[in-house]
Amino acid sequence: MPDTSLPRDDLRATLEARRDLGPEYEDALVDSFLEKLDSEITARVRAEVAVHQSKAGVKPPKPDNSHIPVALGSLGIAIPLTAIAAGNAGTPGLFLAWGGIVLINLAYALGRRRN
Repeated sequence: MPDTSLPRDDLRATLEARRDLGPEYEDALVDSFLEKLDSEITARVRAEVAVHQSKAGVKPPKPDNSHIPVALGSLGIAIPLTAIAAGNAGTPGLFLAWGGIVLINLAYALGRRRN
């Protein structure tokens, strides 16, 4: 059973403050009370959701790390490709090889973004 004393106590305090301060502060007092009430409701809902998720065995989703093999593969291929391209075709071959590596990684990243 949830503890209902907090909203009741806050409401009593708000009504007392309204009596002491007068009606000109009513809007500010109501806004303050509603903010506290909203925070309390949010905390209770989060607690309930956490309880239900733990009972149901729901685990938070794992991060998607499928881009790591593509990045590591690109770097692994880039080392010998750089040596071959620079040795056979010089600087233009080097730029061509790295341009292809960059384009492959860019295409993969854009393809993931669409999904």
